[in-house]
Amino acid sequence: MSGSRWKAFPHKDKAYDYAGAALEKAWSRLHAGDREPFPSAAYMEAQAAAHPRLKFAGDAEAAAKQLQDAWRAYHRGDFSEAVRLGEALGPIGANAAAKAMNIYATYLIEDEAEKTRLFLDAANRAEKLQKAAPDNANAFYLHAQALGRYSQGVSVVKALAEGLGGKIRQSLETAIKREPRHADAHIALGAYHAEVVDKIGGMIAGLTYGASKDAAVRHFEEALKLNPTSAIARMEYANALAMLFGSSKLKQATALYEEAAKCKPADAMERLDVEAAKAELED
Repeated sequence: MSGSRWKAFPHKDKAYDYAGAALEKAWSRLHAGDREPFPSAAYMEAQAAAHPRLKFAGDAEAAAKQLQDAWRAYHRGDFSEAVRLGEALGPIGANAAAKAMNIYATYLIEDEAEKTRLFLDAANRAEKLQKAAPDNANAFYLHAQALGRYSQGVSVVKALAEGLGGKIRQSLETAIKREPRHADAHIALGAYHAEVVDKIGGMIAGLTYGASKDAAVRHFEEALKLNPTSAIARMEYANALAMLFGSSKLKQATALYEEAAKCKPADAMERLDVEAAKAELED
């Protein structure tokens, strides 16, 4: 995939460069939300042995370095390079590529057709990884993230009519089943419950999709417990409170946005989250 058309990350910062051993040292903080395993050579070998369709060209050390470089590119905001390096590895690089696509499309693309193309591409990559490695939690989470963002773009009601609601929920619940401490999946599942209730009403949402206000709040609270440094958890929680409870929760929603704006970002994605929170408070 050519990166020539991709917009540059607008907040470049040396703090987001994780060269050499710095990546592994910061990994647990960088991936506190999605629990992605560090791609060491041993991990690459084990994955290829357990899942034949994840086999890669060359030796495990070289493949591990390439996947680490894909994640380095993602964390510093070079999303096109993250996609290029990830997709070159085949299915085992799908998470780095799909996450880069999702974040880039969410924050840096305004054209709806281009957003749609990227989200559906990311969802397709994640589906392929699901089939190749059914125990990979992020293959399910990133599939749901892509379809969820796509649904918001085309309208949640239309997406529900197309049957995407069930797919999103199933992928998120599977991600949490595979990795119970997956904070980002809890955030997305909280947003799912809130969006469905908001768009079609509590009774129909509960009967048809099993969605509820209580479940939304519960998932957001769990996400913040699992990853207390998350700006996006606070932002999505605030949005959900506004949708579900209106003015009665305005004070709490505003406080959550204020907290999000004060979070210290560790990489490009978190910086985009924080900048979005600041922009929302200024409006």
